[in-house]
Amino acid sequence: MSSVPDNLRYASSHEWMRAESDGSFTVGISDFAQEQLGDLVFLEVPEVGRKVEAGEAVAVVESVKAASDVYAPVAGEVVAANDGLADALVQVNKDPYNAWLFRIRPANAADVQKLMDAAAYTKSIG
Repeated sequence: MSSVPDNLRYASSHEWMRAESDGSFTVGISDFAQEQLGDLVFLEVPEVGRKVEAGEAVAVVESVKAASDVYAPVAGEVVAANDGLADALVQVNKDPYNAWLFRIRPANAADVQKLMDAAAYTKSIG
């Protein structure tokens, strides 16, 4: 069974978001997503400063099974990218909620509340 921490918000496309003290949000892929993908072999993170729309493909993860886009859960600006993760992809499989991909400053912070809470996300992945 996939792990779904209560302190995060979730997109239907399996990204999670965690609030940071500076008003930005850390984004990664859920435990369910990494289980479906299997062992990751490649990661491409977005450029810092990039302005994105909600639902826009902003990163790519590839595994031995498939390649998958990672989408921006909300509109905003990418303020950090975890470039070092490309050399430690096993961390996404081992600890997906600490192996973040990028940070975003939402254009509208209220949009984050429109994402699923842990209970709704758990129900969505059945």
